[in-house]
Amino acid sequence: MPRKRKLLAQLSALQSDSSFPSFDALGNLNTKPDGDSSPKSSKYFAAEKKNSSHLEADFFNQPCISLAKSFLGQILVRKLPDGRELWGRIVETEAYLGGEDEASHSKGGKQTQRNAAMFMKPGTLYVYQIYGIHFCVNVSSQGEGAAVLLRSLEPLQGLDAMREMRSASKKGPTKLLKDWQLCNGPSKLCQAFGIDKTFDQRDLTQDAAIWMVPGPDLPGEQDVVATTRIGIGNRGEWTQKPLRFYLRGNRFVSVVDKKTEREMAAMGQLSCLASVPPSRT
Repeated sequence: MPRKRKLLAQLSALQSDSSFPSFDALGNLNTKPDGDSSPKSSKYFAAEKKNSSHLEADFFNQPCISLAKSFLGQILVRKLPDGRELWGRIVETEAYLGGEDEASHSKGGKQTQRNAAMFMKPGTLYVYQIYGIHFCVNVSSQGEGAAVLLRSLEPLQGLDAMREMRSASKKGPTKLLKDWQLCNGPSKLCQAFGIDKTFDQRDLTQDAAIWMVPGPDLPGEQDVVATTRIGIGNRGEWTQKPLRFYLRGNRFVSVVDKKTEREMAAMGQLSCLASVPPSRT
């Protein structure tokens, strides 16, 4: 069975697990009979939601680099206003450490109205706009002003809806996007999942329109490439720090670092050779 089909089967099993209410059911629990989407105040409904398979606050409460790596293989879920759900496996992230990190929006510990989400509790979304057009989405972590940029997703569910929203963001006729083109970059990801500035400062552990669930196929350390971040310009030593992480061999990653991958392969071969016991003559 191809890896993607196997992954989808595992996710389907996760959704249908009787120990968790379905995502549609969770959406209905937070909607009043007259269609009002405001949350109910009943403790019963709060308890039901807490029992879902969402990643909880403890998961996000990690140091920035650790969280950036831990995101790989986890599933981002977006529920659209019409009820459709989009699912994507996180395959690429970047860590922005705040404070001394010259490439971070919170460098020097400076807090502004724009970057306030970076100083909020771990699991808070920080959405900002680039070039006055495109959006990027980050998740706050442990550490003053630290956050993780979500760079690329592997689309799993709702691909037609993703194509619709990617096409709607462009002017004039567009070519049909291939699967690997839908979310292979931070702004593409936001377009495909309908994430804009209105998502800034939302809590991934509480929001009804966007959350994360545990991935059924998490990578090992040998599957993760650590390399330099993209598009940060000249930030001294910070330009070269290996704070971008992606799944090696995944075709949905935005930019592959072949040099680092070759070095990893060479190190792996050396490790294998070192573990082989000497032959007896």
